[in-house]
Amino acid sequence: MPPRPRTLAAAIVAALALGAQAVPAAAADGPAGDSTTTTSRGVEIPAFYTPPSELPGADGTLIRHEPLPLALSLPGIDGPLPGRATRLMYKSTDANGEAVAVTGAYIEPAARWRGDGPRPLVAVAPGTMGQGDQCAASMALEHPLQLNGQTVSVGYEDLSVYRLLLRGVAVVVTDYVGLGTTDRLHTYVNRVDGAHAVLDAVRAARALDSASVTSESRVGLFGYSQGGGATAAAAELQPSYAPDVQLAGTYAGAPPADLTEVTKAIDGSDLAGALGWSLNGFLQTEPALRPIADRYINEAGQEALKDLSTMCVGDALFGYGGDSSTDWTKTGQSISDVIRAEPVLQTFLAEQRIGSLKPAGPVRVATGTSDDLVPHGQARRLAVDWCGKGAQVTYVPVLLPGVGSGLLNHFAPLLTDQGTAISWLTDRLSGEPAGSNCWSMPVQP
Repeated sequence: MPPRPRTLAAAIVAALALGAQAVPAAAADGPAGDSTTTTSRGVEIPAFYTPPSELPGADGTLIRHEPLPLALSLPGIDGPLPGRATRLMYKSTDANGEAVAVTGAYIEPAARWRGDGPRPLVAVAPGTMGQGDQCAASMALEHPLQLNGQTVSVGYEDLSVYRLLLRGVAVVVTDYVGLGTTDRLHTYVNRVDGAHAVLDAVRAARALDSASVTSESRVGLFGYSQGGGATAAAAELQPSYAPDVQLAGTYAGAPPADLTEVTKAIDGSDLAGALGWSLNGFLQTEPALRPIADRYINEAGQEALKDLSTMCVGDALFGYGGDSSTDWTKTGQSISDVIRAEPVLQTFLAEQRIGSLKPAGPVRVATGTSDDLVPHGQARRLAVDWCGKGAQVTYVPVLLPGVGSGLLNHFAPLLTDQGTAISWLTDRLSGEPAGSNCWSMPVQP
């Protein structure tokens, strides 16, 4: 019998927290002259994360930066190990064409780059962190575990960051639009917002005076789950949005390429709370959808959406794991039923579909064959779509048995494939040519 979602949540959070340093929630020093702070679930968000009233014009322009202490760090002869971190705020453009401030972090590695060419740069797009500002990946580098009785935030993405740093690869991490920054809600799994935040993070890192990377440095993208969707979308949009950011390689693990399918899969799952983050993000991007939401979402659903808007992934696992969206609607329909009944919603989600454009540079698409949270079939379809457009695709089906838990089926490939994925990406950063196995797709699971 599969484990109960809340029992499973406790096990996952505990496993991810192994080795992390538990620290009390505390504000970092904000920029000079700015003392504005906000609080999210008992965590004080540093003043740094409050955007200025006016933003620069060029995408990727640095707005502000400050030293970022890494919680998991050791002293070294030439500086801290595995590197020296800088908190960033930079300008980007959202899906509506509006200027937006995005935060993140750049880490200059202590290790020497031993590959070909100058030190490369990888933009890491985090997996699902949540929707509360305290969940931002840049904060997780400073506080890998935040546990204060009101929120549970685990910086599980720190593992991929550190593995890249140990290879001498410089890393820039984006917090995405609205996550961390206190002026708007995070637009979870928004295709354009995620892609732009990733690509502009590269521009911001290059502009940092203390960074060793330059416009000559090869660039790679790395992401799994929400991050896989963001890097996949970034690879598609790079030619039109950021032609100055040439991509040596993109890793897109378990990408949510088709949100209609993903919505159906997460409903009632361990991570059912992500459905609320999606709805909140859709309404942030497209306020015209609000009348449809008001027509269908009942009082319990409205309360759940409000509650989830400040939650991290750990909170959602404990609070909403296994819940069904039928409890959120006035009609008793699921959210997938509502989507099927509303052409406007179908059109909106169709516009979020990844795979309609040819990606720039070689891409590696990995998906667990037993993944039923971010369904394997729709991730495989992304590889097929890209192959059909003549892209250079390395498709990797991660063969693991299903274990009765959607969360474990989804996260197990993240851990088992991560080392191989990083090796594939660092080969691209060294200038080694990538192959393609598109020819084998008819017989691939």
